[in-house]
Amino acid sequence: MADENGAVIWEKVADGVLLVTLQRPPANALGLPVIEGLNAALDDATGTKVVVVRSALDGYFAAGADIKHMSSIDAESFTEYGDALRGALDRLAATDRISIAAIEGLALGGGLELAMACTLRVAGENAQFGLPEVKLGLIPGAGGTQRLPRLVGRGRALDIMLTARQVGATEAHSIGLVDRLVETGTASEAATTLADELSALSLPAQQAVIRAVDASFERPLDEGLRYEAVEVGNLFERGEAKEGITAFLDKRRPRFA
Repeated sequence: MADENGAVIWEKVADGVLLVTLQRPPANALGLPVIEGLNAALDDATGTKVVVVRSALDGYFAAGADIKHMSSIDAESFTEYGDALRGALDRLAATDRISIAAIEGLALGGGLELAMACTLRVAGENAQFGLPEVKLGLIPGAGGTQRLPRLVGRGRALDIMLTARQVGATEAHSIGLVDRLVETGTASEAATTLADELSALSLPAQQAVIRAVDASFERPLDEGLRYEAVEVGNLFERGEAKEGITAFLDKRRPRFA
């Protein structure tokens, strides 16, 4: 399917997997057409367990916010635009499903913020990452200042944002910005294969993993351990743990929802 602007298309490529493709030339600027397309795709994601986001454009995942649009609006409209972009990325980042960014080429500014909103990032060796907003007298405003430190640490995040430099795929993988590094041109295939693997597992358990890991950044260790214990108990009582345990004992594949 496609949104009315044609900037985003999506299709269910496997049981529980939705493939979302950005295709707004020349660089997938995250203007209103892409924002609306992302929201439309997520509206249609009911019943899917994994969403893969990729680009159809050579050399670009997404090159940032729509600067031309930003240059033509007043402060009130700028705030509305930022809220709309953050809203779409927050929906992608929500733990109701897993999301994977398949990155080839440039992922800059809002494009990197889009990738960081995903649960995981798979990148080709040609990928380049950066948050160059200080060159415009701005800061990353769609989650960049919050998500980047959680992925790479405070010092590395400051280095990337304060210098506005681009980070190559190898460095991005070594510092934890990228989760899987693959040959150029294979990121989409690798991300879809990973999505197939993830969709076969228990989504409630995966959601609990994400919540518990996120809690480790927000709580002291003793509180985090208690939170983990609550999550385990909930999965055993109301989740899919009984099916998983029964399948293991029966030596068969579990039948997760």
